[in-house]
Amino acid sequence: MKKQVKVGGLTLGDGKIYIQSMLNRPAEDVEGSVRQAEELEKAGCEIVRAAIPHCSDVRLIPAIKERVNIPLVADIHFDYKIALEAAAAGVDKIRINPGNIGSDDRIAEVVKACKSRNIPIRIGINSGSLEKKVLAKYGAPVPQAFAESAMYHVRLLEKFDFNDIVISVKASDVKTTIAAYRLLAEHCDYPLHLGVTEAGTERMGIIKSAVGIGSLLCDGIGDTIRVSLTADPIREIYAARDILKAIGMSGGVNIVSCPTCGRTQIDLIGLAGRVEEATRGVEKNIKIAVMGCAVNGPGEAREADLGVAGGKGEGLIFRKGEILRKVPESEIVAELMKEIEKIQ
Repeated sequence: MKKQVKVGGLTLGDGKIYIQSMLNRPAEDVEGSVRQAEELEKAGCEIVRAAIPHCSDVRLIPAIKERVNIPLVADIHFDYKIALEAAAAGVDKIRINPGNIGSDDRIAEVVKACKSRNIPIRIGINSGSLEKKVLAKYGAPVPQAFAESAMYHVRLLEKFDFNDIVISVKASDVKTTIAAYRLLAEHCDYPLHLGVTEAGTERMGIIKSAVGIGSLLCDGIGDTIRVSLTADPIREIYAARDILKAIGMSGGVNIVSCPTCGRTQIDLIGLAGRVEEATRGVEKNIKIAVMGCAVNGPGEAREADLGVAGGKGEGLIFRKGEILRKVPESEIVAELMKEIEKIQ
């Protein structure tokens, strides 16, 4: 049975997939970081992470928690004292690698600080954090190396009777990431944070993340996700939501649109983009079809709750395959939005 771990007011392992992102403002820019955290929350981020590279940066924690309602994770490397300060400051989760913060005494101090405040710890394993002995054993960052490293760190925490643990094993290679998580899921029942690390720019990063994260979620593996992009973190939230929609694991508007062909007489590419943008914040569980012509319109998209079939400078608005009216091309999006408002 999957273990459940509380992160702020959320419960990882409860069957819901929670979306995360990470601030990319300098930690010393407190106001800028707070504003970005607010923007991420508004966009649909459910857990936000901030790098805390120095003890002085812990001041970021209360500043964010004062203005943001979603759980905050402190990302910490090497210095166990930062973890202690972050726990005292009221952070909701700490992301560390127990093995790189020093001796057992230091690990015990961090565990004690987290345990007394019900703060979980995420063990974050990636290619750069694999231990030398593990790499020597396997010769390369293969899936088995990730899983073994993760379980080594788990045992470090369990040794001190700590089990509020979340684990991630992120590689930049998609196939390695998928295989590593599958191995880990066989060996433990702790909640798993999914992601493909260093996935790249928005275009390729979304593709890699959709394949990696989506495959694992379809396997029933994973409890929280981050789409890592070299882009505005807001784009990570949009991408994560779209991945969940694509595999039927979240609600909201699902847009289907045809790929265009020689019959298309309307700017379908532009129209589909405008419909997608206009409906981004709509939370109703509906399917909208944006089709290029009458051939692929009301008939092929009959299962859509609403749709449009393009013509020359105009479009047919339809509901469940039944034509409602014909409207000029310039009014299609506005007319679709009117129909969306009518759906209960």
